Amino acid sequence: MTPHATVEAVRSRAFTIPTDKPEGDGTLEWTSTTLIVVEVEGGGAKGVGYTYSHSCIVALIGDVLADAAVGRDCLDPPAAWLAMRRGVRNLGREGLAATAISAVDVALWDLKAKLVGLPLASLLGRLREAVPIYGSGGFTSYGDDEVSEQLSAWVGRDGCRWVKMKVGSRPDRDPARVRAAKLAIGEASLFVDANGAYQVEQALSLAHVFAEEGVCWFEEPVSSDDLEGLRRLRERLPAGMELAAGEYAYTCDYARAMLDADAVDVLQADASRCGGITGFLRIAALCEASHTDLSAHCAPSLHLHAACAAPRLRHQEWFHDHVRIEQMLFDGAPVASAGVIRPDLTLPGLGQVFKGADAEPYRVA
Repeated sequence: MTPHATVEAVRSRAFTIPTDKPEGDGTLEWTSTTLIVVEVEGGGAKGVGYTYSHSCIVALIGDVLADAAVGRDCLDPPAAWLAMRRGVRNLGREGLAATAISAVDVALWDLKAKLVGLPLASLLGRLREAVPIYGSGGFTSYGDDEVSEQLSAWVGRDGCRWVKMKVGSRPDRDPARVRAAKLAIGEASLFVDANGAYQVEQALSLAHVFAEEGVCWFEEPVSSDDLEGLRRLRERLPAGMELAAGEYAYTCDYARAMLDADAVDVLQADASRCGGITGFLRIAALCEASHTDLSAHCAPSLHLHAACAAPRLRHQEWFHDHVRIEQMLFDGAPVASAGVIRPDLTLPGLGQVFKGADAEPYRVA
């Protein structure tokens, strides 16, 4: 352990990686994903964090967040987190700024755990040895056969008990797509995610159709900004179907507002958006106090150790695009087995090494 070490440098790079196929959901289509990797140095060690965002935050990290973090105690990431949040006050704390803070915060926690010689999960305090996952993809840009093949592989190969597909871009086609997906996965549970594409009454009507196919999770049926609409839907969904949302909570205040509005059965939180490990654990504490289950959104390699420590955590999203990128570019990225992922407790920090040489062809900033 290196006592009294301070943060000496904060650096970031951006990499844009093409998707393996065009991807789409209820409100957006894309053909690439941008990974922002942050390295923080101090005490003779290096911490690594990342987020999925826009390459423009590289300048924000270098010009603003580095000034807030450099010179801080390496063993006190929440102090740097607070300084970074104050540093972006006049820029706006949500959106791009929140993703930038998230990446730096993860790197700071990775650095701290390395300095004390512990896996991050052990440093935070493990409540579980493994994290259940649900396969996630089934994009609206895929044909029915592609959706069925992808979802059934998560069930058969990875042992997932739940899988999720996208809906909403063509509501008239959604019942048939859901029916085909359920036929492919057999007894596994099916989730659907509309990414806010529907209106309240439309979502309610489709919920009853989806329920006939055993759908038990309806994610963002309407915009997450419509807390009243989410609450009204939650109260009227078919028995056995839960409403989930929260992936766009960039602050703890937003997560608390969603919980206070009784808008969800399960709250989602994304450490690559909500302020990194520090923000994720604060939202986990809100869920514990509200007796509401928590689900970790996307970026499974980033969440794994914090997910082991989070009370009321139900599962981790095993999102196709992020799993592919993380296994391409990080040594030590988790591999699914029997429906769970496990941290490597023989390695300090997040237990991962960024493969910079492999990523360099994708670098954009």
